[in-house]
Amino acid sequence: MIIDRIENIEKYLSLHPLFAQAIEFLKSAQLQNLEPGRIVLKENDLYVNVDQTTPKRKEDAKLETHNCFIDIQLPLSDVETIGYAPRAELDEAVYEADRDITFYDTPAADYFLLKPGMFAVFFPEDAHAPAITEKGVKKIVIKVRVN
Repeated sequence: MIIDRIENIEKYLSLHPLFAQAIEFLKSAQLQNLEPGRIVLKENDLYVNVDQTTPKRKEDAKLETHNCFIDIQLPLSDVETIGYAPRAELDEAVYEADRDITFYDTPAADYFLLKPGMFAVFFPEDAHAPAITEKGVKKIVIKVRVN
């Protein structure tokens, strides 16, 4: 997992060949003006979800992991709390291949705040429980295919 400020995002270009295209999108798009929905940057490999979440409490937020995609998440409208736990420490759970997601019943081990102007990168080994907020949050989730 990576947590950093958006002005430092280019330091992570070498982590994946598609990060350059993802970062170029973040730098060139008018993020605040994007409507909720999906933007395909590279078919099957790189896309952007613009989400408007609803309020969620810690006890309602399930940890999730993805086998095929890395998440780059940026809150736009407000601070969000995100739960975290290493995947290796969680009990087995059912993988939903059609959605590339596994949800866990185990609560998050730790929580952190992600503020506008910051981003988090979650790799397949990073279980995360995003979008914990009192009033919901508009956010960007960039999905980068692992292989």
